[in-house]
Order: sequence, then structure tokens, then C-alpha cells
Amino acid sequence: MKRRPEFVLDASALLALLQDEPEAAAVERLLGRTAAINSVNWSEVLTKLSDFGADPDETAFRIRGGGALTETLQVLPFQEREARKAARLRQGTRAHGLSLGDRACLATAGLLRATAVTTDGAWEGLRLGVGVRVLRRS
Repeated sequence: MKRRPEFVLDASALLALLQDEPEAAAVERLLGRTAAINSVNWSEVLTKLSDFGADPDETAFRIRGGGALTETLQVLPFQEREARKAARLRQGTRAHGLSLGDRACLATAGLLRATAVTTDGAWEGLRLGVGVRVLRRS
């Protein structure tokens, strides 16, 4: 049985790793601990990679199907309680321009008492009762 994740990645954090961006090493260190991504943000990752011509099924298999991330990254369901939490976060994030995907990550992290991890500088300074780690400012 997997442990409760310490970190919940948003799509930008996982994409930084997969695309070998400057923040890749920081994301890789987090994966050495206990990390997760919710199914909404996982879909964002697969969608972004499909924008570059990758097939979502093949990409998911390459990343999760026995690859290095299979053991280090949990993909968590996004269900009704997460949806309600994300909706409650709308008011506190609207001025920062956060998307549904951003709020999905924050909701999942908040419910798990984990730290949300992003590369999006717009998350800097959020005061929502959820731990946030911004790997870069944009």
C-alpha cells in the first residue's frame, strides 16, 4: 500500500521533469520521496504532450507502464470531495488567475495535507491553508 504523498505535483511540475526544463532536478528530488498527481493534472500533462504529437495512451504507458515514475508517482482520482474543495478555492485564487487544473492540484494537496508543487509563479504568496512550493517564478 502506498504512503500518503508529501507532495502533489501540478501539470507544470511534471512537464518540467519530462521536458528536462531547469526545474527537472528539483522535481526529481521530490519524486525520490512520496509524490502524487491527480487525474485532472495527469490529463493536462498528457494533453500538453499530445499537442506536440504524442499519443496519450502511448505516452501514459511510456511514463507509467513500468518506467521510472511507476513506483515514485501516484496518480490519484479526482472525485466529488476534491471537486467541492476546488470550487471553494475559486474565490481565493481568482485574483491570481489560477485555472481549474491549478485549483484541482491545490484541492488534492489540501485534502491530503501535502504540499502542492508548481513552476507557476502566480501561486507565490497564496494564503489558502495549503502548503505551496513554487519551483520558479514566471
